[in-house]
Amino acid sequence: MSQSSSPLVLSSADRERIAEVDALAQPASIGGRDSSSDPGPAAVAALIAMLTDRSWAVRRAVVAALARLGNAAVEPLTQVLRAKRADEARLAAAVDALSASQGDPVAAMLALIDASFGERSEAAVLSDAAQVLGRRQSLLAVPALEKLTAHADDNVALAAIEALGRVGNGAGIDALIAVLHTRSFFRIFPAIDVLGRSGSPRVIGPLVGLLSDPRYALEAARALGRSGDAAAADPLTKLLRRANDSLTRVAAVSLCAIRTRSLELFGSAQALERRLSDGDDPSPVVQRLAQSVAGATPEEQAALCTVLSWLKDESAAAALIELLDTAPAAAAPALRTLGRESDAQLLSALRQGDSSLRALLLPLVTGRVRSAKDLLPCLDDDDPSVQVLTCNALGRIGDVSVVPRLFELLRGQDPVLSQAAASAIQSLGSPETERLALAAARSSDPLVRRAALRIVAYYGYPQGFDLLIETVRGADDRVREVAIHGLALMDDPRALQEILRISCDQNPRSRAAAMRALGQLPEVPKVLLRLRSGLDDQDPWVRYYACQSLGKLGDEGSLEAMLRLVRDPAGQVRVAAVEALARLDAPKAFDALRAAAASTDPDVQRAALLGIGSRRVIEALPLLLAAANSSQPATRLIALSGIAQYSALEVVNALAEAASDSDPSVRDAALGYLCTRTEPAAATALISLLGNPLARDRAIVALSSPSAVRLASVVAALEAADPERAGFLIAVLARMKRPDALAAITSALSLANVYVRRAAAATLAALPSAELRPVLERVALSDPDLEVRRACLAGLAR
Repeated sequence: MSQSSSPLVLSSADRERIAEVDALAQPASIGGRDSSSDPGPAAVAALIAMLTDRSWAVRRAVVAALARLGNAAVEPLTQVLRAKRADEARLAAAVDALSASQGDPVAAMLALIDASFGERSEAAVLSDAAQVLGRRQSLLAVPALEKLTAHADDNVALAAIEALGRVGNGAGIDALIAVLHTRSFFRIFPAIDVLGRSGSPRVIGPLVGLLSDPRYALEAARALGRSGDAAAADPLTKLLRRANDSLTRVAAVSLCAIRTRSLELFGSAQALERRLSDGDDPSPVVQRLAQSVAGATPEEQAALCTVLSWLKDESAAAALIELLDTAPAAAAPALRTLGRESDAQLLSALRQGDSSLRALLLPLVTGRVRSAKDLLPCLDDDDPSVQVLTCNALGRIGDVSVVPRLFELLRGQDPVLSQAAASAIQSLGSPETERLALAAARSSDPLVRRAALRIVAYYGYPQGFDLLIETVRGADDRVREVAIHGLALMDDPRALQEILRISCDQNPRSRAAAMRALGQLPEVPKVLLRLRSGLDDQDPWVRYYACQSLGKLGDEGSLEAMLRLVRDPAGQVRVAAVEALARLDAPKAFDALRAAAASTDPDVQRAALLGIGSRRVIEALPLLLAAANSSQPATRLIALSGIAQYSALEVVNALAEAASDSDPSVRDAALGYLCTRTEPAAATALISLLGNPLARDRAIVALSSPSAVRLASVVAALEAADPERAGFLIAVLARMKRPDALAAITSALSLANVYVRRAAAATLAALPSAELRPVLERVALSDPDLEVRRACLAGLAR
């Protein structure tokens, strides 16, 4: 591809033209004006002439320049819209420049509308002017835009409807509702969309009225979901009994959207879910929802299954189990939310289902099974992964009758299954466990012997000591390593002597295992001396485990050797030495950690940062803050875990910045740390994150905790809240479920911020409380804002 053919690479000609644009846009001394003045009319005219340049890059530069010129370019650009309409590229560029202008083109656009309204031939001019006003989100333009929604030309009306949607905050509700009563498909569809996003409770009735019209039912149902208003739940629920597949899917998605909004506002959606489960026979609804899953998108499948789970009925449970075949990702989470009414179906499906169905069901039934007999059929499944899941479930239900059967699984050829069976045996225990474990430990199968030896050591059976001694002197390295580790768990003085003997063995694997085992023993001179000698072993894994064990024991006598091993040729030894130094409370150890934190070896650096963070000394904070800006997500994660231990203000700022990190794991960790902090700065940081869709949900949950500090911070933020944050702040107060939080919402009705008053009125109107009626009645009569008054009236009518 040549340079000139790519919009991302400027040709030499483009660069020259853009330089010319920059020169024209520079302040100049013309007619005695000083250098701070704007360019003259000739320069503006030259820039406008360049709006037709063939190069996209040049046109973008011209648009940006004209936008920066502000009011000096407004009238010339308006003239382009009025009189120079032969070139579509020039018109589009002029609209862009006016929309982004640093001046104020609103008055010029309104004058343009007044001058052109009566002329049908000027419909394109009106459309462009409406587009500019909408993109500038001008409230002053709302009356003119409302008038344009009734213009004879559909394109003008569409531009006005879309512009009102851009203005937002309920602008033009009456005009948009009036559009719904026209016969124009071209206008009604965009009006439905804008009304659904308006946030006004007044749109619910008109949108519900469209549900019976097959031409608009789908879009109306979607809009009702986007409204998030609980008043839309009942008509959408009734729709499920008579809708076709497409409409059922949309209704389910909308109901889930309303549920999400209810959770945001009140922290609970039980009332909404009960509307579906109470009343008539649920079977027709279950059938409609289940039939609509086939062919649905993943989002729709999740919504359909979620709504099914609200029914709390045996038929719904049976339907969700059947849907595990066609939509497992949607049906499994829904089944998990069902109560005891689904137990019989789940257990029946578990006994009779195939391997794939069992694999999906086993994680769901663990907390609902009380007897091992319900799970025993799954132990005979042909799929080892199902057997592993069954072992995990059996280990949690406490039925020891299954222990002999679990020992049989140790003899399989799958090491993962053998480990799962051994873990379940250790979780359960039983009077028979010792006998079975000792017998299995003498098996000829190395896999069985290893698993059984771990069980013997785990329980510390005295009769198993001689067996462990016998095993450590055997020929199988892997079995011997398990036995060496097991000796460290035995309460017998002979165990120490045997491990010390093995630590001098010629076999490096045995020496390494012994070094690891010594770290589990009491800190006595013999142990420390032997471990210190292991730091000089020729085998790196022996040095590695010696470092680890001395670090666990906090042996300051090995400090100098550890400092030397930070430069060991083996990477794992360097990391182990740094980890050990982190456990030693000595100035030299801390200095070594600081040096290691700047290492080019990422593993060494991260180990050092972990150690520095665990010390919680103020001198370490700058290092951790610097690491929080690392280019490596893993390093940033470790740094965040360290700085989270400090109370300094810069820590809160760092966590708030990381809460918008591009890496999801870093972002989630930062949010987690920030949510647990209780100081006012943390609450302020969480409030700032309400504008970030990636962090918003967790910030709302954290702010909603019943804390006086967070309540005060939220209340303080209300006065200056923008339209988006106003709703979320009021939602936080509602979710607190505290009398003082409810009082704060009521008090918010007296604030100057109209967006806060609208959110407060809508929230109070949705709360079923007789005590709030006098408040709603007063505000419905006295508030200067029409939307606030109407929200209160809607609440009084419920």
